[in-house]
Amino acid sequence: MEIYPSLISSDLLNLQNTINILDPVVDGFHIDVMDDHFVPNLTWGPAFINAIAGASKKPLHVHLMVDNPAKWPSRLNLRSKDLLIFHYEAIDKKDIPALIEEIKNQGVKVGIAINPKTAISEIFEFLPNLDNVLIMSVQPGFSGQKFMLEVTEKILPLVEFRNKNNLKFKISMDGGIDKTNIKNLSDMGVEQFGVASAIFSQENWARAVKELKK
Repeated sequence: MEIYPSLISSDLLNLQNTINILDPVVDGFHIDVMDDHFVPNLTWGPAFINAIAGASKKPLHVHLMVDNPAKWPSRLNLRSKDLLIFHYEAIDKKDIPALIEEIKNQGVKVGIAINPKTAISEIFEFLPNLDNVLIMSVQPGFSGQKFMLEVTEKILPLVEFRNKNNLKFKISMDGGIDKTNIKNLSDMGVEQFGVASAIFSQENWARAVKELKK
């Protein structure tokens, strides 16, 4: 089980302090990039993301919730251990292979995120070329939403497809993750978790991460 705190829910005026506190206990950081078009919220741009990449030694999961994800790979100074995730719903399906190739050419890992209402079978054809699949367990755009139980139906088909085809991509989930559901999701096959409120609503963030890992 790997925990990636979602920095959008942290103390935004003191991100360096947040990173210093959490770096020793987390597996990496989840960075939500919103453009106020694909989702009704606005976060940070390339310069800010590049600064975070320089501030932490841990891998970043950069989650693009934007209308034109193809504009982003060349603007980001990410490392080989970092993961750039774009939404299946944000791009014409015929253009997905080219975007996957472009991200890989930047020397970065690549993942696809899918919204709760998107069938998992929609992305099966792309799985051989992916490093990660991110299952959204809330509607993208806002932190603090309630976990949508129905998305758990996507996990087993994804695990079975991976095993049947001897693929190596990891399965991630983002949204409403806390102590009430993380163990069950991990047992089902989810390996990486973007976590917001379950960490940053607690007084001791590092302890919250350790409790989730238990």
